[in-house]
Order: sequence, then C-alpha cells, then structure tokens
Amino acid sequence: MRFFRLAKFAIAVSGLLMAVSAVLLVVPGPRLSIEFTGGTLMEFALSENATRDQLMAGIRTFDATLGEATTVSATRTGTALVRTSTLSNEQHTALVAQLQKDVGELRELQFTTIGPTVGASLKRRSVIALALASAAIVLYLAVMFRSMPRGISSWSFGIAAIAALIHDILITVGIFSILSHTTSFQMDTLFVTALLSIMGYSVNDTIVIFDRVRDNLLIEGKRREFPSLAAESLAQSLRRTLSTGTGALIMLFALFFLASESIRWFTLTLIVGTIIGTYSSFFVATPLVVFWQERRKAGR
Repeated sequence: MRFFRLAKFAIAVSGLLMAVSAVLLVVPGPRLSIEFTGGTLMEFALSENATRDQLMAGIRTFDATLGEATTVSATRTGTALVRTSTLSNEQHTALVAQLQKDVGELRELQFTTIGPTVGASLKRRSVIALALASAAIVLYLAVMFRSMPRGISSWSFGIAAIAALIHDILITVGIFSILSHTTSFQMDTLFVTALLSIMGYSVNDTIVIFDRVRDNLLIEGKRREFPSLAAESLAQSLRRTLSTGTGALIMLFALFFLASESIRWFTLTLIVGTIIGTYSSFFVATPLVVFWQERRKAGR
C-alpha cells in the first residue's frame, strides 16, 4: 500500500537521524549539568555594561587554574551562569568579592554546589529509570495484546512500541546535545524528567492506535489482509491523535512563552518530544508491526 511504502522511507530517514544522534552523544557529547558531574553553579544579574569576558577575566584573576575549568553562559533574562569546579564557602565568598571588584555592579541570584559522588549517583539512577520504564512498557503491551487473533505476535506490538520510544528519546537527546553546545542549556535531572514524560505520552499515543488495530482484527480479521486493516486503523485514529497532540502543544507553547525561565528548557523538551512522538506513532510503531507480520508470513 502507498502509506507503507512512504513509511519505509520515513523509517529509513528516522534510522539515519537516530544514528546521527547516537554519534552526537559521543562526539562532542552533551554538556551535563553539575547535577551529573558535580561542581558549583552560580547565577549573576549583570549591569548593562558588564560582559561575559569581564566575568571570565575576574575568575582568572582570582585563580588561573579555576578559570581554565570554568564556563560562563548568558541567558535571555540578562543574567549569566557561571559553572566551576567545586568551591568551598570561603572560595565562593572570595570569588564573588573579586568579581564585584573587576566587573562592578553584580548581584548573585543562585549558588549551588553538588559533590561528584552525588552527581555520579544521579546519572546512574537516571539511566536505570529510563531502562526500567522501557522494560515495563514492553511487558505491559505484551500482556495487554496477548489475545491477538490469527497467530499475530503480541510481542511485536511491545517491541515496536519500544523501537518508537528509542526513536523519540534518541532524536530528542541528539537535538538537545547540539543545543547544549550552542546555548546555555545543560542536561540535568529536569531534562530526564521530561524524557520520561515524553515516553509516557508517546506510548499512550501508540497504544491508542494499536488498540484500534486489535479491534479491527477481532471484527473483520478473517476477511481482510493485515496491512489493509492497519492502514484503516491509522486513518481512524488520525483525528484523535492530532487533536490530542495539538491540545498538548498549545498548552506547552503557552508555558514556554509565559512561564518562568527555570522551566523553559523543560517545556521545550516536551514540545520537541510531543512532535516527534506523534510522528513516530504513525510512521514508526505501526509500520514496524506490519513489516514484522508480513515478514513472518513470507517466512512460513
């Protein structure tokens, strides 16, 4: 069918994007927040004449070694984020005094220090959370769709859903890996929370379509071929899926433009993930089930 020929092309493009995203995770790799790496994060409100170069010069004056391990990035609210290796309270007080001397008017808005042990533990737990969520989704779908007619494998639905989830998560992480090197964004625990939220939204969208496929199979599975039933199920689910996605995006865009700066990256992650997740439900998850069943049929 024409749709599934288009889906083959879409899956090939998605595979290429996933490969690029996987490379970006290694080279150059995302910038991680101090929640994962450990260190000190300070946020300063700058005067109109102050610049990031002046901040860096002040840090190097305070400690040349510290300056080499420090990054300074600007935000859209006229503030600057300074990320350094772990500072003691005495070092922090002395550094702020040095910066006020070199830069002039300077107001500290935030000061956070996290040790490297805590950062490593958070990183490990974040990976475990994503892995456990994926395993639970496969098991849930395999159980829910165990009564499929005509010998259709229920595991194909679970594995196709996970393939779509990996697609959504990997491409989203790849996009934000690039953003972490071109903006002030750094991957933190809030970003991991957004990824888990994307997984929940994406698998919900996929289950709605899979449930429609199952209902059509139970009603007229003996009279029609599986690809034809799957295409009809997608068409029947299209309006609901687009309505749900559009409603979610309206709310998310409102949050992105009107809510606090502190959740702006979190909201943008949800926006990107919602768009990619809606796409994958139609062009990745369901076509993979169809291709799986057609291959099994051809192998008999």
